[in-house]
Amino acid sequence: MENYEHNIKPTSSLLELNFKELWEYRDLIYMYIKRDIVTFYKQTIMGPLWFVIQPILTTLMFMFVFGNLAGLSTDGIPQPLFYFSGIILWNYFADCLTRNSKIFIENQNVFGKVYFPRLVVPISITISNLVKFFIQFIIFTGIYVYYYFSTDGIVTPNIYILLLPLLVIMAAGLSLGFGVIFSSLTTKYRDLNFLLQFGVQLWMYVTPVIYPLSSIPENKQWLIALNPMTAIIETFKYGAIGQGVFSWIYLGYSFVFMIILLFVGIIVFNKVEKGFMDTV
Repeated sequence: MENYEHNIKPTSSLLELNFKELWEYRDLIYMYIKRDIVTFYKQTIMGPLWFVIQPILTTLMFMFVFGNLAGLSTDGIPQPLFYFSGIILWNYFADCLTRNSKIFIENQNVFGKVYFPRLVVPISITISNLVKFFIQFIIFTGIYVYYYFSTDGIVTPNIYILLLPLLVIMAAGLSLGFGVIFSSLTTKYRDLNFLLQFGVQLWMYVTPVIYPLSSIPENKQWLIALNPMTAIIETFKYGAIGQGVFSWIYLGYSFVFMIILLFVGIIVFNKVEKGFMDTV
């Protein structure tokens, strides 16, 4: 006879992360991913087309406001290509961060009734948003191919484009780390929800999405590079288009920042999940 006994025990350490248990609940992760993809736009008229419409409209708005009215530099790169190359990675990070920051509040009914590793939810959100990223990346590829063949030497990809998987992982790690920390804090301080929504919008303006890092005086670029998303966006632009500022130091800083952030996030998350029902 098969043994269906399963022992549930509280987390014994704030640093404990049971990867084996997460793997055992992989079907639940898959279910959450499928639910997010199927139901997120289920009751909308345009449906998944919003994955396409949103970045295109955003790019057109950036072209009009920042490219034409404000006259911000794009390092000689065609405006649609420049803005879209920054938008796709930034949108993935911002969407994951915003949704992960509401984990405890939006799932309090489920968390209060049944046990499963709570990290299943933010992990599934981070993975499901990759679908949206890949759809937008296909659009970027179309724009990229057009300008690659229609311009003379402006678009010059290089070997650093191979870092794209790492850049996506870093953006995912940063959004996961920041997300679980904010989600843990908002169980007690609800005002942080409003602060985060406003903060993410401002955060984009200190990230080289609408302007190149090279437009910042060289002696002040390190200030912008303190933002861990700066190296991710700039590295992608440099690898794909051949324009921008690439630095192993900046990229290494962002990677270390991500690791430390995830470490702190796990500590905060494990601490809050033990008694969040008393404060949520």
